[in-house]
Amino acid sequence: MGVVVGMRGRRAPTLAMRLGRSARRLLTALRMPDAELSILLVSDAEMRKLNRDYRGKDRPTDVLSFAQQEGPGAAPEGLLGDVVVSVDTARRQAAERGATLPHEAERLLVHGVLHLLGYDHERSAAEARRMQRRERALARRLRA
Repeated sequence: MGVVVGMRGRRAPTLAMRLGRSARRLLTALRMPDAELSILLVSDAEMRKLNRDYRGKDRPTDVLSFAQQEGPGAAPEGLLGDVVVSVDTARRQAAERGATLPHEAERLLVHGVLHLLGYDHERSAAEARRMQRRERALARRLRA
């Protein structure tokens, strides 16, 4: 199945196509070319619902990750999970950073995939630095 990109509450077909290509390159860089990954592009309203329902935080966020390899009834090997990106938040963050929306969305994709692989910047400062180094390295690979 590979990479599947969907949209809910926000239509961004060009961004969806780019993130699909970027995700395939990212999985190859991670030496997981046959892994399955789902990406969902949403509005802030949709993201707020997801963040509230799954994390108890009643506000939108930029990216959420839902790993399929965790807990009882985990999915088969190679099925990574879902990365959900708020297009609205990504657009605002891109403007704040002086970046383009596609570059910001790719940054969020990398961040989300690393969460699926077990990285967690909220665990400790050391883990945050480790994740940040990995994010930068993968972002360079996407832009190469």
